[in-house]
Amino acid sequence: MSAKPSIPAPTRKRSIASADLLSLDDYANVRKARRAAMLEIKKNRRVPGGPHATLYFECYDTMLHQVHEMLFVEKGGEGQIEGELAAYNPLIPQGRDLVATLMFEVDDPVQRARFLAGLGGVEETITLSFAGETITAVAETEVERTTAEGKTSAIHFLHFHFSESQAAKFKAPGTRAVIAFGHPNYGHMAAMPEGVRAAIAGDLD
Repeated sequence: MSAKPSIPAPTRKRSIASADLLSLDDYANVRKARRAAMLEIKKNRRVPGGPHATLYFECYDTMLHQVHEMLFVEKGGEGQIEGELAAYNPLIPQGRDLVATLMFEVDDPVQRARFLAGLGGVEETITLSFAGETITAVAETEVERTTAEGKTSAIHFLHFHFSESQAAKFKAPGTRAVIAFGHPNYGHMAAMPEGVRAAIAGDLD
């Protein structure tokens, strides 16, 4: 039986610089091991939210991996780097926020289109509640994710902003945290596993 890949300690950096990136050849040599380690990291950064939604809480390490993958797959060279850093650096927590990629997943394309057509504005209804506090997610607005017709995107990028006292409460071991969707067509709640809470609490100062 093969051993599980080791999980590296989380990196507390707040942005990716071009100097942090491996060359394509160097990344190719470690890609298999990096991807296996990233799967282990993401296990404790994933929260299902009802039958069709999943939140993936991002950090420096997940975004560094994403940038490497984009550069490796697309092979745009030096000219691609600036655009990738501009796209993914804003998704790295800055010490007083948690950042999540929200994905709605429905396998059947017809059902998926119908489902998303009824979820306009869902990104404005998502909350994180814990220890008597409730934080409403703030969605990235660089790209409009809900159309005028009321159809939402399958992917959203969310920020949960904390005060100092809220961060202290969330970081307390054993704190019960709940993700909730308040949209009329998608009203679901999910308790955050303690392992996930503990892992993403490390993103907060």
